[in-house]
Amino acid sequence: MFSTSAITLLLAASAALGKPTPIPPRKCGTSMSPANISRAEIHFAVNKAVSTERIANNVNVYWHVISKDSTAAGGNVPDVQISNQIKQMNTDYAGNINWVLVNTSRTVNVDWFNNAGPSSTQETAIKNALRIGGKADLNVYSVGFTSGSGAGLLGYSTFPISYSPTSKEDGIVILFSSVPGGSTNGYNLGRTLTHESGHWLGLYHTFQGGCAGSGSTATTAGDFVADTPAEAGPASGCPSPVPDTCTGTAFPGADPIHNFMDYTQDSCMTGFTPGQFARMTTQFATYRT
Repeated sequence: MFSTSAITLLLAASAALGKPTPIPPRKCGTSMSPANISRAEIHFAVNKAVSTERIANNVNVYWHVISKDSTAAGGNVPDVQISNQIKQMNTDYAGNINWVLVNTSRTVNVDWFNNAGPSSTQETAIKNALRIGGKADLNVYSVGFTSGSGAGLLGYSTFPISYSPTSKEDGIVILFSSVPGGSTNGYNLGRTLTHESGHWLGLYHTFQGGCAGSGSTATTAGDFVADTPAEAGPASGCPSPVPDTCTGTAFPGADPIHNFMDYTQDSCMTGFTPGQFARMTTQFATYRT
């Protein structure tokens, strides 16, 4: 494993030689333990609602900009970038889910901007102060992820099953510079929010459980979606040729590196599968309506 100083030297050497700066792997902070996944899937199987072909209603989005100052570089994301992010979401979910930006709030708080992260006191304070709406409404919080439990993340999300009317935890936290036109190299086309929204709607990573598949059955892979090939681990960059890391498994095929729920860079991601859309629709009907 490279140390921070070694990575710095590598990047400097690449720049000096005129080579492209390497794009670091995607870092998503959304996770669930195998035991919790097992419990969640049992609950989902027992309580599964009858789904329709698409989520019938618009999903309201409440965007909360958390910045360290009033500048765009300091996290004060311009309205045009937020608008373009919602447009990108609607392109990525076209025909299945329609996202509607209802309101944008702006808060300058250096501590929240720097230190918000999974299970942090800052995350709790932010959500308790700002969350709006009910279980069918998406709250997005854009922050800096510079230190603490969120250091280096692109984003993280709650799952539908974890929603509670007595808690304001539900929602997505993303890196402010991952929106379209942002400054994060390799991850500034808006696919971070597309990825995290997949979690918010009940999807796991495509590589969940590796080749064996956590909780796999004869009809579901490790991510509990039958039409995503098994994948040994997260992909990064945009591998060429596309690898097949789980040959001989129940869910064969080239790794789904172009799927929104893998870890590749934004330009490599192109879509969800029909099975993923079906799962998101059913999860929404079960837990968010």
